Amino acid sequence: MNRRILLLLAISLCLPIATVGQRMTKPTTKIHHIANDFSVTDLDNSSWKHASDLNVGTYWNGVEAPAGRRFAVRILWSDSALYVRYEAKQTEPLVVSAKPELTKKTMKLWERDVCELFLAPDKTEPRRYPEFEIAPTGEWLDLVVDWRNDEPRDWEYLSGMEPAAKIEKDKVTMAFKIPWKAFGRKPAANDVWIGNLYRAVGSGDTRGYLAWSPTMTKEPQFHVPEKFGEFVFVK
Repeated sequence: MNRRILLLLAISLCLPIATVGQRMTKPTTKIHHIANDFSVTDLDNSSWKHASDLNVGTYWNGVEAPAGRRFAVRILWSDSALYVRYEAKQTEPLVVSAKPELTKKTMKLWERDVCELFLAPDKTEPRRYPEFEIAPTGEWLDLVVDWRNDEPRDWEYLSGMEPAAKIEKDKVTMAFKIPWKAFGRKPAANDVWIGNLYRAVGSGDTRGYLAWSPTMTKEPQFHVPEKFGEFVFVK
């Protein structure tokens, strides 16, 4: 076998490895600090402009999602709370409750259109993290997941999250504000927490599961701590 063929063979063998390496790369984003708190119901507050704009356009398996299902996220932090806002394109019928309950958490919210945040304050222990969900109707759900326990989900958890949402033509906007007591600690400048951002949209066989950091599971699955990306708190 001549040297040229050997070289081409070596390159072809390396290509799949490089591709896997790229897919294993975990994303990082900065969460910018704001000095003054504001009402999370003010979805157009000027403070949101200080946040990095995260654009999510991939399904959980790394495949590109249609433009009409993609979403953007802005995250801020103050001395008292975390602010998260999702702006999602909506080019298909909404899958939401006809009679939304807004005064308490909505169980099984994940079965309809929803955006989610998993965020672990201790990057050395990714198996424990609060989970927050928000629907286009303003319905919400919070819980703590701890895979070290036989029963990993704490449904009695009350974070004190404040939800907000708005449905417009071809777009839905959802946001929530979470006090630091929900995490048991407050971040300092340059702290790194880990987590992921998701959107579930549609129904049936065409339901889509988008992820900021693709989990790369065989079937749609969000609870994959080893794929969490990094959130860096900056001032």
